[in-house]
Amino acid sequence: MPRGSAESVESCMVRDLEVVRMDASAVIAASRMAARRIGCVLIQAEDHSPERPRMVGLVSETDLIRKVMARGLPPSSTTVAQIMASPLLTITPDRSMLDASHFMEKHAIRHLCVLQGGKIGGKIVGLISIRDLVKHFVNEESGPIRDLDDVYRPLSVLMRRKIEKIDREDSLLTAATHMANQRIGALLVTQAGAVAGIVTERDLVQKAMAQNQDPGQVRVGTLMTQSIIDIDINRTVHDASDLMAKKGIRHLPVTENHTIVGILSVRDLIKMISVRDRPRFLRQQ
Repeated sequence: MPRGSAESVESCMVRDLEVVRMDASAVIAASRMAARRIGCVLIQAEDHSPERPRMVGLVSETDLIRKVMARGLPPSSTTVAQIMASPLLTITPDRSMLDASHFMEKHAIRHLCVLQGGKIGGKIVGLISIRDLVKHFVNEESGPIRDLDDVYRPLSVLMRRKIEKIDREDSLLTAATHMANQRIGALLVTQAGAVAGIVTERDLVQKAMAQNQDPGQVRVGTLMTQSIIDIDINRTVHDASDLMAKKGIRHLPVTENHTIVGILSVRDLIKMISVRDRPRFLRQQ
C-alpha cells in the first residue's frame, strides 16, 4: 500500500508490546518505560492464560505523574491496577492513520491499542502512539501537514501562548502537581527569572520515579534538559513536525526574534490534523 493518510494502522503499529502484571508497582512500570524509552505499558489480567494473554488496562507517563507523583503516593507500593486506564480504547488494524488521529484527539489520549478480531474475543496485537502519528504524517508527500506549508505563520495559530514555568529550585513534587493541575506535559525551567531549561513528564518518570527517588526532595534543576530545542515562529508546520519526530520530543518552544513566545506539542499537531479532516471522518461514520 502506498504511503498516505489512508495507510492502515496495521502497517504503522508497534507490535513489540511492554506488558506488566496487575500487581506490579508504579516504580516497575516507570523502570520498564525508562529501559525501553516508551510512554506506556499494558496491564495483563490476573486470570490470563500463557497461550492467550488478556490485556485489561494501560498505564502511561501521564498516569504516573497525575495519579501517583502529583498526589504524593508512594510509587513503590502503588500498583498499576490502582491507576490504569480501563477499559482499553481500541482501534482495528484496517482503520486509517487519520481515523486513529480522530480517536486520540476525541479522547485526549496519546496511545491507542490495536484490536484484532473485534471486541468479542479480540486480541490486542499492537499499539499506535501519538509519536507514531506524527512520524507517519511527516513522511507523507501530501496530506494534512503538507497542506499547511503555504499558510502564513501557522505556528502562531497552533502554539499555546500561555507558557507555564517553574523555578529550578522547586521540587519534582511541585512540578508534577503543576503539570497535573494545568493538564500539560512540560514546564519551562527558570533560574533568576531567565529560562534555563525544560522539564517534561518523561523526565520525571524516567529520571526520578524509575529510580524510586523522593519527588519532594529532588530539585527540578537536577534533571531538567538544559539544551532547549526550539523553532522559529515563521517555520512551517512540517518543519515543526519533522523536528519533533527526529529529536523524539513532544514539546517544542516557539521563538520570535530569539525570544520564546509559545510552546507547541504533538497533541496540538494531531488536533490540527483531526480538525481539518473531520468532515471526511464524519461522512464515513
